[in-house]
Amino acid sequence: MRVTTSFPLVTLRDTPSEAEIISHQLLLKGGYIRRVSSGIYAYMPLMLRVIEKISTIIEKELNNIYCSKLLLPQLHPAELWKKSERWEGYTAGEGIMFNLKDRQGKEFGLAPTHEEVITSIASEMINSYKQLPLCFYQIQTKFRDEIRPRFGLMRSREFIMKDAYSFHSSKEDLSSFYEKMEKAYENIFKNCGLDTVGVDADSGAIGGAASKEFMVTADAGEDSILFTESGSYAANIEKAISLPSKEIPLIRSQEEWIETPNQKSIVDICQNNNLDASQIIKVVIFLAKFEDKSEVPILACIRGDQNINEVKLFNLINKKYISNLIHLKIVQDNAIINKNLTNFPLGFIGPDINDETIKINSSWDKSWIRIADYSASNLSIFVSGGNKVDFHKVFRAFSFIEKKFLISDIRDAKKGDCISQESNEELKEKRGIEIGHIFQLGQKYSEKLNAKFSDKDGQLKNLWMGCYGIGVTRIAQAAIEQNHDENGISWPIQISPFEILIIPTNLKDPIQKALTQEIYEDFRSNKIDVLLDDRDDRAGVKFKDADLIGIPFQIIIGRDSINKEVEFFSRSSKSKIKIASKNLLEKFISESKVMYNKNSES
Repeated sequence: MRVTTSFPLVTLRDTPSEAEIISHQLLLKGGYIRRVSSGIYAYMPLMLRVIEKISTIIEKELNNIYCSKLLLPQLHPAELWKKSERWEGYTAGEGIMFNLKDRQGKEFGLAPTHEEVITSIASEMINSYKQLPLCFYQIQTKFRDEIRPRFGLMRSREFIMKDAYSFHSSKEDLSSFYEKMEKAYENIFKNCGLDTVGVDADSGAIGGAASKEFMVTADAGEDSILFTESGSYAANIEKAISLPSKEIPLIRSQEEWIETPNQKSIVDICQNNNLDASQIIKVVIFLAKFEDKSEVPILACIRGDQNINEVKLFNLINKKYISNLIHLKIVQDNAIINKNLTNFPLGFIGPDINDETIKINSSWDKSWIRIADYSASNLSIFVSGGNKVDFHKVFRAFSFIEKKFLISDIRDAKKGDCISQESNEELKEKRGIEIGHIFQLGQKYSEKLNAKFSDKDGQLKNLWMGCYGIGVTRIAQAAIEQNHDENGISWPIQISPFEILIIPTNLKDPIQKALTQEIYEDFRSNKIDVLLDDRDDRAGVKFKDADLIGIPFQIIIGRDSINKEVEFFSRSSKSKIKIASKNLLEKFISESKVMYNKNSES
């Protein structure tokens, strides 16, 4: 490809103000993407080549495990999502699905994911266990109505994703295929030249029994990864479990009230009363909103030096009590509670608050739910709210079990925690960018959408399902977070838009021009992905652009062309050698092979 005739190269010198992280900045400056609106980007020719190379790597691996490629509609009828009971959660309030009505008034949504559609199709085409297992995949644009789009392609409103869906006759077959997909994902990311970490993860709104995320570690990552140095354990912070540090014993001679005027925070209580945060139990009130519009108070107790993990809390409520929980909202001021709760001492609530204090208008059969984290239930003596303004008190031998608390793990694991009583290994923390996620869905969707098959005995059974996502455009940006320097991008060769860039410094020189053409045609005839920068610009401009766009190798043709010599430059190692043009192709093949192998093994 030539820059002047078929591949326009338009870069920026200034960093766009909207770009907060380096990968977003470099994508914009390098001319890879153009902003159309908030969270919406055009993929320019350079970017599209990256996307196509990533897609080819994905397709090869999925085809190897007998997945079939298809293309599903992006516009989904609401009735399918209502059958799965996800419509309200995805469209109401802060839901992420764009939704609309057609001219007949029928509701539709733009797909953020395709479980409902593919399950509906499977229910029509799969009749017998003899047709199983099956796996379908697609690579296409998805939509997400982000409240605050940011970080370029990492949290955009329109993005390219690979999603796959598998169907099985048994839980065991699903589990076996899940392991095959996990291995395929590892191969995909290696073949994209990325270092990734696989971590246990929460299934979120997708649902299912087991899930795993694949993360690229980077300072700009949106998620926290907790892991052991030995590699024996790794999990997303939403899923991670650990043991909290040992509490400092509370020694009090007798039960007593503690006057705490305007001391609502743990910090204030500790500073004013000679207490440690591990001696306090904080009580947090949430309102749980359900699909039927009802709101139920949740009382959650945790040790004062720990934090509540709202994802764990959400999942616990959803699993234990009811299946159509939409969201939780923490109660922080009286504006939220006035319509339902009366005489409520926010900031001074204790675990023994009585039923009369919480009054709620709800059709549900439980007026409120009490939950305690293990860190709280394990304390025998502690300080907590006195259930009246400006007072706390000392609790002795308080039984969370007798008070009918559900006791479970609802805390954030954190760096420095031990993973178990038997192991002294401490958790370490890194930031990560999620680029892939696999789920064992079980029968969640097949049950709701009536997708059944006939087993060996002729009995109708619900299909077992798995789903498997990869963020194609996220891979591209995550690769830049791992591969850049002060001058620009340094692409892994596997997904670089081109493998090599030819830079003639002066095309008005007939000797340079002839040698440039000779080398260009030689590389093209050998099926090498080559870009020729044949612009009539100063050499310095071309060199800056070359480093910015990050193609792995550069051939610089200058004054030594009279001797048929050029410079061969490696973008990642910054090594530069002078070489005879006749040896150039051999040198490139040797160096690129090393880079391919190195990236695939890293």
